[in-house]
Amino acid sequence: MVAAAPPASDLQSIAALDQRLSNAVRGVRILRTVALPAAQAEPFLAAHAAGRLRMPVADYHAPDLSAARAELDAILVAIPHAHPLGGYLQRAASAWRDATLMLEAVGTPAASALSAHLYGSPRDAIPGTTLSSAAAAREFVAVAAELGGELQDSAELHDIDAATLQTELRAALDAFFGAGSVAVELDAELAAKAAAGASRIRLRSASRFSAYDRHQLLAHEAFVHTLTARNGLLQPALGSLARTSPHVTATQEGLAVYAELISGGMDLARLKRISLRILGIELALSGADFIEVFRFFLGHGHDAADSYNSTARIFRGVPLRGGYAFAKDTVYLHGLLSVHTFFRWALRGRRLSLLRRLFAGKMALSDVLDFEPWFDTGFIAEPRYLPPWIASMQGLAGSLAFSLFINRIPMDEVSAANWRARTDA
Repeated sequence: MVAAAPPASDLQSIAALDQRLSNAVRGVRILRTVALPAAQAEPFLAAHAAGRLRMPVADYHAPDLSAARAELDAILVAIPHAHPLGGYLQRAASAWRDATLMLEAVGTPAASALSAHLYGSPRDAIPGTTLSSAAAAREFVAVAAELGGELQDSAELHDIDAATLQTELRAALDAFFGAGSVAVELDAELAAKAAAGASRIRLRSASRFSAYDRHQLLAHEAFVHTLTARNGLLQPALGSLARTSPHVTATQEGLAVYAELISGGMDLARLKRISLRILGIELALSGADFIEVFRFFLGHGHDAADSYNSTARIFRGVPLRGGYAFAKDTVYLHGLLSVHTFFRWALRGRRLSLLRRLFAGKMALSDVLDFEPWFDTGFIAEPRYLPPWIASMQGLAGSLAFSLFINRIPMDEVSAANWRARTDA
């Protein structure tokens, strides 16, 4: 017997609470608040070049988010928990509330603990495995080290300046989203190489990029982060799907990194960089200070500028003296492995529509499962935009089917030895 659908008044209540949620978090700017001042990079790198490293100055300004938190508390009380969509509102509002506490603690040890609560720790086990994010990162770094010598000659040059990439990305985005829909801007203050929103993508103006970077930025920033934000803006009832609640970060970044991988935009250096950042977080939490983590990246072959930028990401919003870290970069491998597992599960269960629906806004894997009946009724809109690699399911399904198939074939040491013997003959 099929359960009766909740009355329309209940859906109106959910939509009203969601609108309140969107309004409440409008001024909660996570990455902007925790970023180390961009002006610290130049003197730090100049001191490094002169052989006299010194600690950057972290000058943070903690916002007063008490009004936003009070409204989030009121929303949490008002959520109808018996409603099937109540779980989504609970997860989103609770995550945003925790984010307000983290931002008000910016620059203190409490910010480190709160970031780990929101994003996880390198020591946490990846769901469905006994492997921690740090252990997975070490495996990826080891693989990169094994293959690095063979692939060194084909390494891409960083020969594209930011202005040239701006022009190229603008043309691609105009063709995909419509002329003028998404701006591409240069930003001298940007800590990351790039950042994406619903209506613009920013590039760090001092950076130089490779052909892989260009591919990666389109796959990751444009066709996941910007695309899901734009689809979220088109939602008729759940406008909060246009915003990146901390509870969706692992899925968002997992999707974005998977997009790089499936579309051929993930090179060895990128995979190693993601993994090393997780190990850098682990190192910082174990007591390493900013300079020690900077030297860790130098020791793994990164140049001074890349080492500084990766270290600055790890120490966003927390004391620089060691023992603390901003945990967001922990989600990349965790998210990638979780998304890949979810995609394989959806293929095995013949529920590929879920994969398209993941792009209807910024949601977690658990959210898309809760949303399934509401897509069917139209309360949640299907995505208008889809990444090229998922718009046509045949290629994705073939890749996932091969992944399922190959995992059923054990490759023991005897088989490996046989291949080595044949190759050497």
